[in-house]
Amino acid sequence: MPCTDEYIQYVLEQLRPAGDVSARKMFGEYGLYMDGKVMGLICDNQVFLKKTGAGAELLGEDAMQGYAYPGARLSYVFENLDDQEFVNQVMRITWEELPFPKPKKEKK
Repeated sequence: MPCTDEYIQYVLEQLRPAGDVSARKMFGEYGLYMDGKVMGLICDNQVFLKKTGAGAELLGEDAMQGYAYPGARLSYVFENLDDQEFVNQVMRITWEELPFPKPKKEKK
């Protein structure tokens, strides 16, 4: 089931305090970006956040995890973003650990 436009808007609104968040359509679902870094995916009306050490410490062992699609890496899953302060804290500490994307090589 693809993401609804309403869910994408809800996610962006809830994550707005964490930084400059955006979602880009890719492969029928959405990539989640914050301040120039890829943070995860939005698939089937769920947020799949990349796993980091800092995120693991904050979320604990009982954090919901899953795969955005078959063959994807294991990610943290957020279905409910209503605890905006906590989710934004997780986003910020995850952002700190993730690298910026490598610059694309120019075509000759």
